[in-house]
Amino acid sequence: MKYVLVTGGVVSGLGKGVTASSIGVVLKACGLRVTSIKIDPYLNTDAGTMSPFEHGEVFVLDDGGEVDLDLGNYERFLDIKLTCDNNITTGKIYQSVINKERRGDYLGKTVQVVPHITDAIQEWIERVAVIPVDGKEGPADVCVIELGGTIGATIFSRHNNNGILDAGDIESMPFIEALGQFSYRVGPGNFCLVHVSLVPVLSVVGEQKTKPTQHSVRGLRGLGLTPNILACRSTKVLNENVKEKLSQFCHVPASNIITLNDVTNIWHIPLLLRKAHDAILKVLNLQGVAREPDLDEWTNRAKLCDSLHDPVRIAMVGKYTGLSDSYLSVWKALLHASVACRKKLVVDWVPSTDLEDTTAKEAPDAYKAAWNLLKGADGILVPGGFGDRGVQGKILAAKYAREKNVPYLGICLGMQIAVIEFARSVMNLQDANSTEFDPDTRTPCVVFMPEGSKTHMGATMRLGSRRTYFEVTDCKAAKLYGNVSYVDERHRHRYESQVNPDMVAKFESAGLAFVGKDETGKRMEIIELPAHPYFVGVQFHPEFKSRPGKPSALFLGLIASSCGQLDALLQNPSQPNKHIPAKISSNGVFSPKVYPNGHQNGHAYKPVKSLVNGNYYANGNGVHV
Repeated sequence: MKYVLVTGGVVSGLGKGVTASSIGVVLKACGLRVTSIKIDPYLNTDAGTMSPFEHGEVFVLDDGGEVDLDLGNYERFLDIKLTCDNNITTGKIYQSVINKERRGDYLGKTVQVVPHITDAIQEWIERVAVIPVDGKEGPADVCVIELGGTIGATIFSRHNNNGILDAGDIESMPFIEALGQFSYRVGPGNFCLVHVSLVPVLSVVGEQKTKPTQHSVRGLRGLGLTPNILACRSTKVLNENVKEKLSQFCHVPASNIITLNDVTNIWHIPLLLRKAHDAILKVLNLQGVAREPDLDEWTNRAKLCDSLHDPVRIAMVGKYTGLSDSYLSVWKALLHASVACRKKLVVDWVPSTDLEDTTAKEAPDAYKAAWNLLKGADGILVPGGFGDRGVQGKILAAKYAREKNVPYLGICLGMQIAVIEFARSVMNLQDANSTEFDPDTRTPCVVFMPEGSKTHMGATMRLGSRRTYFEVTDCKAAKLYGNVSYVDERHRHRYESQVNPDMVAKFESAGLAFVGKDETGKRMEIIELPAHPYFVGVQFHPEFKSRPGKPSALFLGLIASSCGQLDALLQNPSQPNKHIPAKISSNGVFSPKVYPNGHQNGHAYKPVKSLVNGNYYANGNGVHV
């Protein structure tokens, strides 16, 4: 087994996860099988109980693992299915060591960080690296490991402003020691270290400064790890003299110093790292095994994304709209579908609380702005979430979409509130509610899940891949999935839309169709309004399985409906790109056919502050979108 370790220095947020994913793409394009491991030094056992504001979204795997969002990047870029063990945390390591100590596995020895914790880390890596994740038998050829946290940051004394080298996040130290031992353990030719560091440009002088990276590498080497390749984050391509300076002081060949400069979209990153493939293969002694990387698909996708100009506007109604990473997989799934439909994605983040009547009284400007965004959208999406804050605003968004025939996709909680809104507005059940929000409601449309827990937050949910069977074959959802009889999608929820048996017939007679159910037939998994252009709610999270070249069926349906392409898509759902002709010019740039913008309510396109396809690094200071 060969290992590539990706570390980060100077500042956090440099994009180690995307860099690690892109390295995997390049190695896979060389004909190698690749797997990935993410190391998170926090004490939490997993990411399941962490606030999206604290750590971004919680990504869910097929086996039910709640993991760091970077594993979502790995799965999307490499088209693989990881396990919960591919995300290592300090909590997991310490828990496993303590369990061994309690069983007496250490035969009375004093249990210490070195060697017991460090050995456990190395053993975990070796065990997980051989688990196949690409659907084939046998272990992968290369395991890409990302170490979370920052190594070798430069801090400053508040008194004299002198630079002081900081070893980095203190919780990372056991992992750094373990990986130093691990590099020696697996031996030369089997371990390659890629260090992602910042080369800032001071606006005053306009010069690329190398000192932060020099300090970072010095700190890394002092901890027992020597970088083979430097991936330097900068606003522009590094000057040759800057490379030579870094090479001299960091002891890395200039040919092994790669620039990760600002690019127009995230799919350009593997193309930048293509220049590093020779260096990686040389360090890993794979030059005679691997071929030249075939990245034509990535090149075409990156150019296509840059060439799109005709917008499709989606209003994302949620309570974590202040941080885009909170809904990262949802946004990526929208992007995948938009590119497939040859449309430029424009996401308007609408705080659900701003749609409520209380905001109209307390902050009328915010209320007006939120409703203007909602009314100007081609489609509306209400993602999953927990808690009752902003629920009324989401209900109002679902009502607007239903009454105005605006395409709507509700995910998890977004499905639940659609059911509640339908019961209140169409069936005139004014007190209809979820028992999560009102335990004493007289009309419980959404009820507590039997296997859930009301007292414990961690590992108590319906998680991972579950099967949904289509009850109705002649529905939009079934057609979008290719007229299959069932689908396997990932779940993450404590509550679900479980309609009381005596209410099912009433809902359906009123026009709400439950087109997908679980294997018991008791849990409602997919709802539709047949008379609506596109009104779909699902209990699962289809965004977790969306891929750049394989957009999620239901997200594709939302985007296609929002820009007037749904009928053509439903005629050929297995090949979503075939319904939109496009040609490639002599310079390799896509020239998509121009379609009307598909605004269903007559709203003209208005440029507003939105997340539009997003630059990979939005502002050049290491913050990625």
